Amino acid sequence: MEIKEFKAPSYKELRPLKPEKTKTFPVFDDLVGKLAGAKKYPDDEIAYVMAICAAYAYSDGQTVAMIMARLGLEDNNCRMVAEYVDIMFITSTSFLIQSKDGRVVILCYRGTPATSLITWLTNINVDPEKLSIPFFDGSGDDYVHGGYYRDVRSTRYQIVGALQRALDGHSVLKDGAQMPNALEALYITGHSLGGASAAMLAIMLVTEPLYKPIVSKLKAVYTFGQPMITSPHLAEKCNANAFLRKKVIRYVYENDIGPQLPPKESGPFGHFGTEYQYKPQGDGGTWHLNAQPRKQLSNLVQLVANPLSFVARQFTLTRNLPFHASVEDHLPQHYIATLTPPNVQDEFGE
Repeated sequence: MEIKEFKAPSYKELRPLKPEKTKTFPVFDDLVGKLAGAKKYPDDEIAYVMAICAAYAYSDGQTVAMIMARLGLEDNNCRMVAEYVDIMFITSTSFLIQSKDGRVVILCYRGTPATSLITWLTNINVDPEKLSIPFFDGSGDDYVHGGYYRDVRSTRYQIVGALQRALDGHSVLKDGAQMPNALEALYITGHSLGGASAAMLAIMLVTEPLYKPIVSKLKAVYTFGQPMITSPHLAEKCNANAFLRKKVIRYVYENDIGPQLPPKESGPFGHFGTEYQYKPQGDGGTWHLNAQPRKQLSNLVQLVANPLSFVARQFTLTRNLPFHASVEDHLPQHYIATLTPPNVQDEFGE
């Protein structure tokens, strides 16, 4: 297991040649207050913050800490927890970002690097291990995607330990230093495989009585391009739970292939939570609440042919060709661009 810890730079460090009062960032003047005090979900500005965090989770811990400082979490504590076991198809990387006053923690899971064969095998294995787990009544139909389950289980104890420290008013870092405040608001997020891990941990937290103190601070789970992680039967049970139905919020950009995986040949899988899909409209587009969630890819031919969608988008003549499932639509920058609220700066204060 790999554990690294980082401290975000101050605003003075981030803008060394600019006058103190120059307004570049933070993007949000009181991001901690917004995260701790939000009353409705989804919140457009919080969704934007989570989309940026999920996108930069593909980077290193120092970059994650720096970007979150630019958004409004100055001097944050950032703890990276990672586990890689290639032969077991385990590849899990997460970041715990804690505000300098201790009130807010964001847990962000890294998604699927396009260059990582192991991660893609974990993500779209056509014959995933199906684990029967007694989350609710122990039905044999209550199974989850084995790859995602192992990923989350491999680092869960480290994450829960850090969250417990935050609950007790201490740093998520190993030193456990006293913080000005105990944890008030926890958010979980991720893109692609990271979104699947975020949703998987949400199930584990909500259905385990020992985790009630953590769940009492869990405000919402925001995922982007998230694959399905449960059987349809278990998805129905998750939707019977108020938190998992309303506050696991899934964003789907146009025809993103991620939310349509695993394909039907893998066995039946389904989504739970609240789904929003971005649909083009004239020269622009809007996010819509979907009454029915995205379904599984109907055949493997669509999966094999999918890289063509990425190639087609690079040329004017083929850019508008329709694809039922698109790997191009899976890219995290699309989520950031379409979730940016009006009159809000980007993560670089521009």
